[in-house]
Amino acid sequence: MKLLITILFFFTLVATVTDIKAETNTVSSTVVTNSTPPTSNAPVIANSNSDICKVGVGGSVQNNVLGVASGILVDDELCQLLKLSRSQYSYGMKVSAVALLCQDSRVWDSMTDAGTPCPVKGLIGAEAAAYWEENPNQIPDGSRYKPEYLQASVEEKPEGDFNDIKNFGLMALSLLLLL
Repeated sequence: MKLLITILFFFTLVATVTDIKAETNTVSSTVVTNSTPPTSNAPVIANSNSDICKVGVGGSVQNNVLGVASGILVDDELCQLLKLSRSQYSYGMKVSAVALLCQDSRVWDSMTDAGTPCPVKGLIGAEAAAYWEENPNQIPDGSRYKPEYLQASVEEKPEGDFNDIKNFGLMALSLLLLL
C-alpha cells in the first residue's frame, strides 16, 4: 500500500511541476460566418430537340459586388446544309443535294480532288468544270483551289488586248461617215 501511495505522490508531483514550467500562449481570431462567396451562374440553354441546328453558348462574370450572366443560341450552318442536303436527296434530287453541300469549301475541294466538279447553274461534269474556270470568284471562300483558279483567270487575259480601242475607233469612223 505504501508503494501505491508513493507512486501516486510521485505522479502528482511531476504533473504539478510540469504545469508550473509550461508557458501559456493565447491566440485569438475572428471568424466571419455570415459572408458567402459570390457566385454567378450562366443560364442553361436547353436544346433537347436534335432537329434544331443551333448551339447554346452561355457565360458569366462575377466580382464582389455585381454578377452578370448571359446566353445565346448560335446557328450551326454546316448542320443546316447537311439537313437540307439529306432532304433533297430523299426527294430524289441528288444533283441538288450535292450542289447544296458544295457551298462548303471543304466539300468543293474534295469534289475537285475526286475529279468531279461541283454542279452549278444546271451544269454538271465538263460543263461545270468550264464554268468554274471562267468564274473563279464563285468558288467558296476558304477553298485551297480558289487562288489557283484566280491566278489562271488573270493569266488568260492578255495585257495588249486592244479590242475595246479598235471597236471605239470603228464606231467613231462610222459616225463620221454618217455625217
